[in-house]
Amino acid sequence: MRLIQRLLAAASFSLIALTASASPADPVEGVDYLKLPQAQATDSGKKIEVLEFFWYNCPHCFAFEPQLAEWVKKRGDTIVFKRVPVGFRESFVPQQKLYYALEAMGKLDPVHRAVFDAVHVARISLDKEDKIFDFVEKQGVDRKKFIDVFNSFSVQSKVTRVRQLQEAYQIDSVPTIVIDGRFVTAPSMVGAGMRGQPEHALHAATLQVMDALIAKKK
Repeated sequence: MRLIQRLLAAASFSLIALTASASPADPVEGVDYLKLPQAQATDSGKKIEVLEFFWYNCPHCFAFEPQLAEWVKKRGDTIVFKRVPVGFRESFVPQQKLYYALEAMGKLDPVHRAVFDAVHVARISLDKEDKIFDFVEKQGVDRKKFIDVFNSFSVQSKVTRVRQLQEAYQIDSVPTIVIDGRFVTAPSMVGAGMRGQPEHALHAATLQVMDALIAKKK
């Protein structure tokens, strides 16, 4: 059983009682977030590292993205924010390489949201390399340069690194947020006590939990 599943199972007996008094501003361990048994090293210096594990094809990641992006802007220089494109199966690899190639070329900010929109609004499949190459070219990215970076050793190394991160944090669903290498939360976790609420309210609550977890570091 994965780490999150084990910890949630252990907390299930007290979930009902705790949820009644829990709030996003004062989150409860085992209900709104999990504390890892062993903290993972971060390379963010004095700033707090925030990781988002995501997948372009995930509708919940797509819905969370606008509010998360605004939250990151407001946090400014107090955090180091990193997205981590998951690779649960081999079929995920092209999109992982898409993300890291765009990042390496300095094209991530203008194209990242366009990828989400293409998949979830325009219903364009971006699971295959040739379709990805066609798409980025239409976004104004040099096709040949992109393909070179896409197939580079550095991009493949980052894909390999994701597997290690997934294992270290026992990631089995997205979107999932990791704070300071110690705390794990997710809209699905926070939402356990917010049944019937619209998704944007659930996301707002998740961001409040993230704020509270960051405050624990200070």
